[in-house]
Amino acid sequence: MSKISPLAYIDPEAVIGENCEIGPFCFIDKNVVIGDNNVLMNSVTVLYGARIGSGNVFFPGAVISAIPQDLKFHGEETTAIIGDNNKIRENVTINRGTDAKGKTVVGSGNLLMEGVHVAHDAFVGNNCIIGNSTKLAGETVIDDQAIISAGVLMHQFCRVGSLAMVGGGTRFSQNVPPFTTCAREPAAYCGLNVIGLRRHGFSNETIDQIHNAYRLIYQSGLQLKDALDRIREELPQTDEIRYIVDFIESSKKGFVH
Repeated sequence: MSKISPLAYIDPEAVIGENCEIGPFCFIDKNVVIGDNNVLMNSVTVLYGARIGSGNVFFPGAVISAIPQDLKFHGEETTAIIGDNNKIRENVTINRGTDAKGKTVVGSGNLLMEGVHVAHDAFVGNNCIIGNSTKLAGETVIDDQAIISAGVLMHQFCRVGSLAMVGGGTRFSQNVPPFTTCAREPAAYCGLNVIGLRRHGFSNETIDQIHNAYRLIYQSGLQLKDALDRIREELPQTDEIRYIVDFIESSKKGFVH
């Protein structure tokens, strides 16, 4: 049995799961599906096209699935998909997709701090932390377990790799490779996220291999293609090394240096 405040509005067409708590002054639109065990504190707005999993907590003022802030949007049928066990803090806004991809996705186990904006067609993986007032532009991608600090501006089409960490106040318009740190103005590669790698159980041997890969990319003086060829030839082709090479090769916008 869900606990729903009499001061909340829920459209009759909305689907609400079991054991949810919906506080006063919440607004839940039609064409919304909310799973089990979710908590919506007061004044949460969930609009047309939202698809929400289980075990999430939404703090006051969050707005989920508002139409995109994109002048090319003309009312297409799109969604904003949120997985399980996320914490969506105060005044977070997550827009739904456009016809570019049809959906905006936030995975599971994430913490989106106060004032985060996730724009249309963005993809946030699992177990990420996104700091206060950070803004993700349209069609951006954040891979699993990345940390984006407070006040970051992420340009459209950019990607942040897994276990990367972006320093507070950084603005960037190129990709941030996995396992690295990025900060400064202009945004620059600042070495490996060694603390994050160790916290996630990476061995010293694996960390050394990752470090050797980035030495070839950033410090060898080789052309990028030659550096990647040497990584393939000289380093063990572990999942981490292949991920780095694939990430760099697919970075059409380039990557931070």
